[in-house]
Amino acid sequence: MDHLDQLKVFVRVTELGSFTRAAEALGMQKGAASTAVQQLENSLGARLLQRTTRRVELTQDGRACYERARDLLADADDLAALFRQTPQRLTGRLRVDMPTGIAQYHVIPRLPEFTTPHPGLQIEISATDRRVDLIREGFDCVLRVGRVEEPSLVVRPLGHARVVTFASPAYLARHGTPHSIEELAGHSLIQYAMNFGGHPEGWEYFDGNAWRELPLTSGITVNNAAAYDAACLAGYGLIQVPLFGAGRHVVDGSLVQVLPQYEAQPMPVSLLYPHRRHLPLRVRAFMDWMAAVLKPLLIENAGG
Repeated sequence: MDHLDQLKVFVRVTELGSFTRAAEALGMQKGAASTAVQQLENSLGARLLQRTTRRVELTQDGRACYERARDLLADADDLAALFRQTPQRLTGRLRVDMPTGIAQYHVIPRLPEFTTPHPGLQIEISATDRRVDLIREGFDCVLRVGRVEEPSLVVRPLGHARVVTFASPAYLARHGTPHSIEELAGHSLIQYAMNFGGHPEGWEYFDGNAWRELPLTSGITVNNAAAYDAACLAGYGLIQVPLFGAGRHVVDGSLVQVLPQYEAQPMPVSLLYPHRRHLPLRVRAFMDWMAAVLKPLLIENAGG
């Protein structure tokens, strides 16, 4: 097995955290995968993986090797693509992460547009509300809604999502429909928090000069988007969500927009990917496709 193949095994073991799972993914025996990594470590003169009874983890040298290995393998894929008879045909694995609602309602329904012309492409989609570790978990790119806090990653801004206020018809029937900020007194706000126990956020609006928060009572706090929608549909109170995430409920009448003249601050929508000299063609093509899919849902100006 040459160095390039050894690197492929090492990268797969790192991403899956297991020799067994990596061997299954690569169609080889577990012993062969272990031998390949040992040979790579011997040739480099460095310990790359810390092996335990439950999983394997990168050493400091292993992390440096992993980042360079991904670049090297991506360059090798691009080089090979230059001489294929069908250079537009994308192949290989593509691992991406995005919020659950965007995956379910906007990306996956249209995904055949991207995958049908490329039958050799293998896409792994992580749909979750948590913020994944792009490097450690082996993602090629991730879609983020909200502020980006990873300075080590490349950020490709796509636009901003309008954030509006919704309530269920049943909730409005019990508490009345507010038509002004003053009429919000007595209304409840469903809280969304990735981690419980923090300071509750208020109802956000623009007062003509700055973004403000109005404290409202809250009887329920959730930590994912599906539960956030479900709590609103159940009549627990108001929510403030990106407009593109509530469209299906607006169409069927299960959610009603309130106080349309007071939207919350738009949320930035971005694609993030690791620093690389050359991104694989399949990653660049997918990000371009994602940008086109989401463009009609976003606005450019995030001002008040």
